Amino acid sequence: MRTYCPNCAALIERRIPEGQDRERDICSACGEIFYDNPRNVVGTIVERDGAVLMCRRAISPRRYFWTVPAGFLELGESAFEGAARETLEEATAEVQNGELFAMLDVIHIGQIHIFYRTRLISDHWAPGAESDAVCFLKEDEIDWSQLAFPSIHRALTHYFNDRRRGHFEPHMEKLFRDSWETLGLDLEPR
Repeated sequence: MRTYCPNCAALIERRIPEGQDRERDICSACGEIFYDNPRNVVGTIVERDGAVLMCRRAISPRRYFWTVPAGFLELGESAFEGAARETLEEATAEVQNGELFAMLDVIHIGQIHIFYRTRLISDHWAPGAESDAVCFLKEDEIDWSQLAFPSIHRALTHYFNDRRRGHFEPHMEKLFRDSWETLGLDLEPR
């Protein structure tokens, strides 16, 4: 939440602008309206021989928990470009031609998580700066309680269910504050 206007340094008020339906930060002097919009997290489900590329986080939050390569989208890149960049940063793996697979609304933290199914360009992968381990895991090799975030659990669940059916389709859903308990995710790493 802002206190002062970045344009004129006047105090910011929290109120509903005329013609709108929700509170916004508004400059008390110049009237500038500041919109807070969701942040996009983009990632990949990298497929190889029935397994997916997994990274163990070397950073907070959720250090030592497992995830697919994912992170915040940067300005100036498409959603897939961001997902490919995150895959390179976290797993030193280059990927190609992502197919949109899942979009998960995480409303209570103001994020949208977007995942692409994709394949490696080369046979190289290794931990990047934000990972301390990287490997390909099959469904029965994943310790599901040790996944870093509910969105990772849901995206991988959709992936393995679709793979069993022999048909992949896009998935969209909302995740809620209680997803940690509902999905049985541990709060501390083992």
